[in-house]
Formats: sequence, C-alpha cells, structure tokens
Amino acid sequence: MHSKYDFDHAMDDRMVYVREVPVADLPADMQEEAEGLDTLFAVYSATDGERLALVKERRLAYVLARQNDYAPVSVH
Repeated sequence: MHSKYDFDHAMDDRMVYVREVPVADLPADMQEEAEGLDTLFAVYSATDGERLALVKERRLAYVLARQNDYAPVSVH
C-alpha cells in the first residue's frame, strides 16, 4: 500500500535555525555570563521562533541540534 506523506511538514517540525547573536543584544544577566565574548550562537525553533539554546560556538550549536534529532540551518 502506498500513501502520500507530507515530508515538508515533518521537516518543519524538526528544523531549527542557527544564528549569531551579539552579546550586547542580550539581557544584562546573560551578558555577564558570556565572560567577555562578543558573540554567541542561538538555536531557534523553525515553527515558532522560540530560542531553544544559546552556546559559545557555531559548531556546538549544530552538534547540539543534531544530538536532539533536529536539522540545523544557518540564518544570517
């Protein structure tokens, strides 16, 4: 039996965006925790734009996403 499956919808549910975030744009308490860094990398949900994680390196953002079964995509 063959049935049509909406792969686009399934991918949206598991896709996240990785974006560079200037530390200066973060709340003061988060800036203090950044320990002198100028930028961090955020992982955002593709479905609702919620920030899921904030990490030190772009590579770490991708690894974190993949370890949680998400498909990371870079956003500028």
